[in-house]
Amino acid sequence: MPMEKQYNHIKYEAGIYALWEKANAFAPQEVNKKNLKKSKKSFSIIMPPPNANEDLHIGHARFVAIEDILIRHARMKGLATLWLPGADHAGIETQYVFEKKLKEQGKSRFDYEREDLYKMLWDYVHKYKDSMYDQLKRLGASCDWSREKFTLDPEIIAIVKQTFKSLYDEGMVYRDEQLVNYCPNCGTSFSELEIDYVERDDLMYYLDYGTVTIATTRPETIFADVAIAVNPQDSRYKKLIGKKATIPLINRQIPIIKDSAVDKKLGTGALKVTPAHDPTDFEIRKRHNLPTVSVIDSEGKMINTPPEYIGLRVADARRKVVSMLKDRGVLIKEVPIRHAVATCYKCKNTIEPMISKQWFIKVKPLTKDALLAIRKKQVKFAKDKYKKIAVHWLKNLKDWNISRQIVWGIQIPAWRCDQCMEWVVTAGETPNKCPNCKASSFTQETDTFDTWFSSSQWPFATLMTTGKNDFKRFYPTSVMETAYDILPFWVIRMIMLGLYKTKNVPFNNVLIHGLVRDKNGQKISKSKGNVINPLVMVDKYGADALRMGLIWGTLIENDISLSEENIRGQRNFANKLWNVARFVSLNQSQLKAMSRAPRSQNKNDHAIIKKLRRTAKIIDKEIENYRLNQAAENLYNFIWKDFANDYLESTKSRRSKAQPTLEYILSESIKMAHPFMPFITEAIWQNLYGNSQKPLIFQSWPK
Repeated sequence: MPMEKQYNHIKYEAGIYALWEKANAFAPQEVNKKNLKKSKKSFSIIMPPPNANEDLHIGHARFVAIEDILIRHARMKGLATLWLPGADHAGIETQYVFEKKLKEQGKSRFDYEREDLYKMLWDYVHKYKDSMYDQLKRLGASCDWSREKFTLDPEIIAIVKQTFKSLYDEGMVYRDEQLVNYCPNCGTSFSELEIDYVERDDLMYYLDYGTVTIATTRPETIFADVAIAVNPQDSRYKKLIGKKATIPLINRQIPIIKDSAVDKKLGTGALKVTPAHDPTDFEIRKRHNLPTVSVIDSEGKMINTPPEYIGLRVADARRKVVSMLKDRGVLIKEVPIRHAVATCYKCKNTIEPMISKQWFIKVKPLTKDALLAIRKKQVKFAKDKYKKIAVHWLKNLKDWNISRQIVWGIQIPAWRCDQCMEWVVTAGETPNKCPNCKASSFTQETDTFDTWFSSSQWPFATLMTTGKNDFKRFYPTSVMETAYDILPFWVIRMIMLGLYKTKNVPFNNVLIHGLVRDKNGQKISKSKGNVINPLVMVDKYGADALRMGLIWGTLIENDISLSEENIRGQRNFANKLWNVARFVSLNQSQLKAMSRAPRSQNKNDHAIIKKLRRTAKIIDKEIENYRLNQAAENLYNFIWKDFANDYLESTKSRRSKAQPTLEYILSESIKMAHPFMPFITEAIWQNLYGNSQKPLIFQSWPK
């Protein structure tokens, strides 16, 4: 049956994906059919699990395009290939999105019991998870869905808890009262990595403390001051060290101390020490054994202050305090200042440093092993600049706060004895007896694990729970491919915990991709109105065109500027490939697949075969070196210029004699194009060969 005049992606794509699934094409294939226990060399990627809380965005489509090209190419090269898919419960991010939806209904998380809220979130996430998997399939992701994992699968949770207990038993987990980064809006603490520092215009307030003038951007915290600190090398204040200063408004006297952490050039060089609400001050407090006073609670409201300030939000309290300072004549001046302010990476509200009891992991032993693995090239970065970033973070990482004060996540398996108040950590089960006092009544910790703690175990946790000897066969995985914005959050922590748990790195190579921007290079956001919906583009132009558009014209590690015009241009390339196939197969009932080039005495036949082999070799090498944009351009140039424009035109006067070469070049061309444009190439293959050949996805890369 002759091919239609135009390729209709809507007609073919769903059916082709169903064909692949029915043929079990995404499962790792064995090399030796006589001895199925002996498997071929493997190639594996664990999918960075998308957050199961909203539809896929264009950034997800880019990682699908990149990873699927690598997977399909490895499969055609004869490797036992596994791409393991999954979804992330995404802790605070999901709860934040869900709470916004509750707010639209006039409700909040506080309207529900913990168990009820968790169940609502579970149902919400699973609705999006199923939809997300359908969207991944529409993009052509050739994942082995029989091995799909979710970060809250019971077997995954069990491994996460076992890792926590192991760390605790080895003295690498501790619970302590520390100054943490707290977001009153999200209602949870965060690690240092989850804080964004934003430049803001503010005011520096100069205040009279009796014996000394101090400068501060946070006058509302003066009620929590416990000392005034000056630099020991600052000659202005040497005579004041050991004397007293007086906090305005409350007239409480506090000592003047010396500490080298004070910047002589900042403000007046005299620092009000507020340990409960500033990280530098907290460290000064530890060195000088100072007390702490907290004046801001977890809701961002004032406490432990004179009555007129209690219950006020921070911003309101600041205005009221400044007004009172002016009235008392102790506000000397206000000076504009531009400085970096810590903000929540999720909701963008200001972070409040706050003293709280939290669970921490000692990171030094973990970072030491990770740095050694990178230095020994057990983990290789495709681009050296990302290796440098990873090394920088590993060298400067502070102890990891893994407590989150949210419902949605894995509840920390720690139990406090109701009698002696000591903590007992288990692998998940409720303890029977307290090892300290033998009591049998316990209360479980309500905090949940930081999402990054569970997802950092993703490579080994998935492969340990899919069965089929997968961990032994595919760990370490071949490539970890992900976006650069989560390099410090996720990639370095996977290396840390992978080495801790398995004594081996979780992956051999790290491939980092840039973000997707609009055609003007602007960041894509709803507020700018420049969002590119990947599924709308698939409906309009086909998955193949979108995939090619997402790798075209720039290196993987760079941000890519994408427009609908780019995608339309790749749709035109898909149509060109279809028309070439239609021309070659014209007047043929069905073509026969050739395993080798036909013999010919014609110089044009010789030239195109030679060019084909050279192009296949170049593309092969470029894919292996992650230069997908160059591989795509070589494919484009060969099919459009060398094959369609030059060779095909030269055969019109000798069509019958050139037909074997035409058929050979076509079949090899669609093999080369398959990793990039899987749907149209499989559609052409089915049209050309029907049931006489295995589907294209099983064919070998051109040799």
